[in-house]
Amino acid sequence: MKRPRTLGELKASGWPLERLRRGVREEARDNLAAKLRAGERLFPGIHGYDDTVVPALVRAILARQHFILLGLRGQAKSRILRGLVHLLDPELPALDTPLRDNPLAPVSPEGRRILAEAGEDAPIIWLTPEDRYVEKLATPDVTVADLIGELDPIKAAHRGKGLADLEALHYGLVPRANRGIFAVNELADLPARVQVALFNVLQEGDVQVRGFPLRLPLDVWLVFSANPEDYTARGRIVTPLKDRIDAEVRTHYPRSVEEGLRITLAEARLPEGVRIPGFIARAVERVAFVARRDPRVDPTSGVSQRLPISLLEQVAAGAEARALAHGEPALARPRDLYGGLAAITGKLELEYEGELMGAEALARELVARALAEEWGERPGLEEIEAWFAGRRTLALPENLAAARKAVAAVPPLAQLARRHAADTDEEVAWAELALEALVGQGRLERHEGTYRPKPPSEEGETPGRSVLEP
Repeated sequence: MKRPRTLGELKASGWPLERLRRGVREEARDNLAAKLRAGERLFPGIHGYDDTVVPALVRAILARQHFILLGLRGQAKSRILRGLVHLLDPELPALDTPLRDNPLAPVSPEGRRILAEAGEDAPIIWLTPEDRYVEKLATPDVTVADLIGELDPIKAAHRGKGLADLEALHYGLVPRANRGIFAVNELADLPARVQVALFNVLQEGDVQVRGFPLRLPLDVWLVFSANPEDYTARGRIVTPLKDRIDAEVRTHYPRSVEEGLRITLAEARLPEGVRIPGFIARAVERVAFVARRDPRVDPTSGVSQRLPISLLEQVAAGAEARALAHGEPALARPRDLYGGLAAITGKLELEYEGELMGAEALARELVARALAEEWGERPGLEEIEAWFAGRRTLALPENLAAARKAVAAVPPLAQLARRHAADTDEEVAWAELALEALVGQGRLERHEGTYRPKPPSEEGETPGRSVLEP
């Protein structure tokens, strides 16, 4: 069906004009209600929030409220905000003005002029949901003019009607988001004077520009995100603005390894042909969980979900590189987690003790502890530790065929790996996991791929803390 191109064609087309009488929040409410009745997934690609964040969002949207998402980095706040476009109508008619005026009730001087001059012949444009979403990352250099607008002297001079000409105004991002969603990421970083400029938008739905007698009854759905450290401890969101935000929704990290792994597998860009056993993928996810509860990692900064995503990609790349170099199947092994330390160190904000230790040394320890946790309570480590008690060492080569021979030389290790592995290739990965579990528990140490018992002088160290060397 051909879209109407003028106001008259729109009225004659039978398009439901009652939609133009709804505000954007009413529109989102109606579409959300329809999705709930149909049993549709409300936020595709968002995992782990079904019983916590999503119900809170549903209440805020049904209540037609402006809201803020509070959470540490890497908790899908921006993705949730961008997902709100799925609650907008697939198309919406508008006048071709900077404010995308409602054809039946324009709010801008330009829109009213076009309607007065052209009448039924006023041209119509069609907006997609993406056209109606405007996002701004809050930074200290953002000005009131950026968000609200200011007089354009060149435009005023060209029109020749003086500085009070309302059509000579250059609108900021908020007015340009009229009839849509305006999102501010990291709201606490917005200067206080700019936050003040948002008061009337939230409370009265209008803006004032440079003191001109301009009142724009905007229809904008304002949504925000912020880090709770900035929001509470540093108090950089001014109190009157906090009071005007209707709902505060708290996000969180995954509550379980399985929940986190679903997110990681959905987001990671993994090459075809690389096999990642389930226990390797879970160990990758456990690195983030171990880091989040380590006292040497700053808890107020958090450990982003991007850490396991990036680490899993590095693990897959390590397995692929080894396969290409040795002409063997691309199979991920525990050693690949150590090869991906670059995906860990840059994502950790360390406390004083962590800074003294160093990011790479701490990352190695986190990997070892994650591998030990993945082994968990599985039996069989005692027999392997007993084999090393005779001051034996075991070098586990990178090459899969050579590593298989090395594992076969340690009967208890070979038997244990055979019991858990799905095939002979995976036996090496399971054997390596068992050895790394002993390292993570402080019962062995590893140096350049060689496993050996700890020296007698270190026997009194606290279990679970090991001396890890490259």
